[in-house]
Amino acid sequence: MDHGEARLTVVGLGAAGASLAWRLVDAGVPFEVVEAPAAAAERSPDRTWSTWGATGPGPFGHLVSAQWPRIRLVGTDGAVVTADLGGWRYRSLHSTDLDRAVRAKLAAAGIAVREEVLAGRPPAPAVDTRPVPVPPGGRTLLWQHFLGYRVRTARPEFDPVTATFMDFRVPQPAGGVAFGYVLPTSPTEALVEYTEFSAHLLTDAQYRERLGEYLQRSGTRQHEVLSEERGVIPMTDAAFPASTDPGVLRWGANAGSIRPSTGYSFTTLQRQADVLAARIARRGAEGLTLPRPHRRRHLLMDSLVLEALTSGRVDGASFFVDLFRRNPVHRVLGFLDGTTTPAQDVALMATSPRAAMLSTVLGRTRPGVLLRR
Repeated sequence: MDHGEARLTVVGLGAAGASLAWRLVDAGVPFEVVEAPAAAAERSPDRTWSTWGATGPGPFGHLVSAQWPRIRLVGTDGAVVTADLGGWRYRSLHSTDLDRAVRAKLAAAGIAVREEVLAGRPPAPAVDTRPVPVPPGGRTLLWQHFLGYRVRTARPEFDPVTATFMDFRVPQPAGGVAFGYVLPTSPTEALVEYTEFSAHLLTDAQYRERLGEYLQRSGTRQHEVLSEERGVIPMTDAAFPASTDPGVLRWGANAGSIRPSTGYSFTTLQRQADVLAARIARRGAEGLTLPRPHRRRHLLMDSLVLEALTSGRVDGASFFVDLFRRNPVHRVLGFLDGTTTPAQDVALMATSPRAAMLSTVLGRTRPGVLLRR
């Protein structure tokens, strides 16, 4: 492919498409973007993405809207585990800020964004980030689903240097887990979410009822709702198939970039975008190949955790609180981000409920199948 004349199509400007588009501009790769119009159901919903570490997420550190040097978890009994992140920060950025910045960068580079709902196969060569149905064949499928309000209170009620990572003082679903999540941006403003990992979604009324109950329980009483966001994310150990269309690369949530045990994907997408953009810049269409989003051992560990959770062998609230209570915070967050070493993973597993996890391992009818994926 002649890099000077090639025309690559990037389908979608969600987290994956925007991350790749930014890097392709910097690499001087000619391409176009196809994105669904704002009013279309196919358009990615507005949402907040969270990352952590010593530096900002990929090239988007300047778009981080808030960051916290501490995180905390609250057990079902109200016991609090607080962790100081040291040189790390827990960070958030909003999809509208990323979209605005990427579109400005594309416009300055003279790269078109064609707004339409693309039906069927995109023209090759292309990177297609549109979602696909969750594939069959996994042992476990949970949905991470949530409703969040960005609220403003009449009086100071939030600690602006501490993010509430998980607060389990909410009713717990059978075969899953539920928690509150609080990202304060000032003493009087915060994003407050009710999140559930479970097999079934709720009605709109149920989401609002449970978030309202959590706001009351967490002490956020007199407030106004500035905006809201919601989402549904698959948590599964099913293998996502590659695209069957020559010259079309599936990437993002449709290619297994979401971490099965957490629903996080933004940091993984940054790592993959670095590699993908470099390959395309060097090799054109032949560079449409992706590195694995997650290590095999982490996928195996995720699969075991999901199965233990859905089977009821482990109590989800206690499991997560104990992970943070019994391990250095960087080890736990590193595992959730997929950056831990084998030795760190062994140390982490040693602090998990051994009987429950061993029972889950022994219950496997096809041991090792996930390691071969």
